[in-house]
Amino acid sequence: MVVDKNRFDDLGVKNCKQCGRRMHPEYAKDICPECQELNLFGEVKEYIRNNDVNEADVAEHFGLPNRKVRAWIREGRIQYKNTDGASVSQVYCQICGAPLDFGNLCAKCRHMQGLEVVVKQYKNDSEGMMRFMKNDK
Repeated sequence: MVVDKNRFDDLGVKNCKQCGRRMHPEYAKDICPECQELNLFGEVKEYIRNNDVNEADVAEHFGLPNRKVRAWIREGRIQYKNTDGASVSQVYCQICGAPLDFGNLCAKCRHMQGLEVVVKQYKNDSEGMMRFMKNDK
């Protein structure tokens, strides 16, 4: 199917000034929601770098819900400086429940999870070798 680009121009479709993504003509802003999110995240990250703040400070300064800031922490996208392993409110390890300052797993559970992957890989590799060796006999 061939799309006539001029047909969209007649409808007043506009593009994001940052990434070029097409937006609905009635969308009020010049930057798409994805680019706005990226820009906001960059500002938040810089603010955390330059200030000794916590989750509530960031949420208040940028007018964000605390859950959005916590989500960025769980995703491992931001980490507060100088926490020395101290908990950020309401962010806990998904496995053991230990308080966290970064990501969604504590260091102990992350290490254990990594060991499980290695053991599974070793088990699969050694089973394959054993089958191969049995077929040789």
